[in-house]
Formats: sequence, structure tokens, C-alpha cells
Amino acid sequence: MKKVAVVTDSNSGITQEMGRRLGVSVLPMPFTIDGETYFEGINLSQAEFYERLLKDASISTSQPSPESVMDLWNRLLKDADEIVHIPMSSGLSGSCQTAMMLAQEYGGRVQVVNNQRISVTQHQSVLDALQLCEKGHTAAEIREILERVKMESSIYIMVDTLKYLKKGGRITPAVAALGTLLRLKPVLQIQGERLDTFSKARTVAQAKNIMITALKNDIEKRFGGLDGERVWLEIAHTQNEEQAEALKGDLLAVLPAYSKVEIAPLSLSVACHIGPGSLAVACSKKLED
Repeated sequence: MKKVAVVTDSNSGITQEMGRRLGVSVLPMPFTIDGETYFEGINLSQAEFYERLLKDASISTSQPSPESVMDLWNRLLKDADEIVHIPMSSGLSGSCQTAMMLAQEYGGRVQVVNNQRISVTQHQSVLDALQLCEKGHTAAEIREILERVKMESSIYIMVDTLKYLKKGGRITPAVAALGTLLRLKPVLQIQGERLDTFSKARTVAQAKNIMITALKNDIEKRFGGLDGERVWLEIAHTQNEEQAEALKGDLLAVLPAYSKVEIAPLSLSVACHIGPGSLAVACSKKLED
């Protein structure tokens, strides 16, 4: 049986410490903050990121350099036979396309998974890859399986403030001003390659209800039922852990058959576009045997 190494990036929400526990290599995502480069989980913590964000620092995201990607691959291939590389969605960053191009130099030993996920659903893909490794699948087989089920996940995000969507050019200043005046709480959806507006709410409670209803519909109509056996459930947030815990209770009240719900911070690459105070619900369909 071939030894397969699993690689992801910090957009998955998997920290360097978690990666070591899981046996996963995690590429830190670069951020430029006021002209200086920082690396998530290396010299940029969640707390430091939000401190700079709230001080209106100029923050932009980037992708790992080709050199850092290849250096990691070369190091892993000294011991492993193959690599499965799981980057963030190709629709949200160029890092996936870059990795796919670089992988062409490795004669099939590096398989890049373009399954269009990010944050908690990307994290679940990494866990799925580890499970498939244990079952003896090759890197190519794991890539094929993960790409085949790439649309079998959903994320719904309530944005607490329109400030950062305006700052990033995702909405116009006029729309932001009107939305702020009306105290709107947009609900966004990440489905496949895109981050799109899904709905609008006037209160946090209404936004929570919209997200939970949408997730329940996905589980029931897209993923096969509400029996508690079909999907992994996740809650994510941007510096809003207390409300995330409350949201967990609301979610389990609607989906009582699901006893386990993971809570995690949204990745910083998402947070820099939506700001603090956000809440998200997500699901990923479990792999079938």
C-alpha cells in the first residue's frame, strides 16, 4: 500500500498544531497588512488579525509562493510515495490553479483536489482524505472521490456589518449606506466556486432562522434525509464564539437527530471580507462506504 501524505492550507481552519496532531501538513496563507507580509498561524494569530482589522489596517490576502509549495512537497516526498493537496476553492483564490500547474512537474505523485471548498467544509475534506488514506486509496483515487462529491456541502453566513463588504468592493457605498440605515443582516452562501448573497434579514434572530431553514432544506432535499446519519454539521464564526454556542442550541432544536455539531472560527481569508461578528452554519455530506 502506498504511503499518501495529505496537505492543505490554513484556509481550512486547521492550525499548525492541529495539523501535527492529525498528521496533515498545513501551508500558512500570507496576508499583507499595512505593507508587511504575515503568515496565518506562524506570525499572525486570530487575535492579532482582528486587532489590526478593527483598527482599519489595510489588509489583503495572497496565496502561498510556488517555492513554499514545492519545498513542502519535495520534503514530504522523501518519505511519502504520493501527496493529496487540498487547497481552498479555485473560485475564491488562484492558489488551486497554481498548485495544479506545479503538480504537472511531479509525474502524478502529487494530486491537487479542486473540490471548491473553504473553511469548515474544506476542513471536512481533509478529514475525509485521511479516512480514505487509512482505507488504502491512492492519491489519484482520493482526488477523484473528493471532486466527485464537491457540491455536497453548503455554508450560509450572516454578516454583522456591511463595512467590510463595502471596503472590499463587493457592494457599493450606496448599498452599504442603505443597508446600514435599514440595519440589514445579509445572509451569504458559499456553494461551489462563489460567495453570493442568499437572503437579507433585519435582525440576528431572523438571519439565524433563514440560515437554519436553508440548511435543513439542503439536508432533507439534497443530501437524503434528517435521520442524523447523512451529514456533518458545523457552525463557524468571526470573533463571535458566544453567539456561535447559542446558534448551536438553535440548530439542534430544529435538527434533534444530529447530536454532534462542531464549532470553529471562519478562516481569516473569509473574515477579512466580512469582518467580525459573523455567524455561519454549514454541512458536508458524509462519504458513503
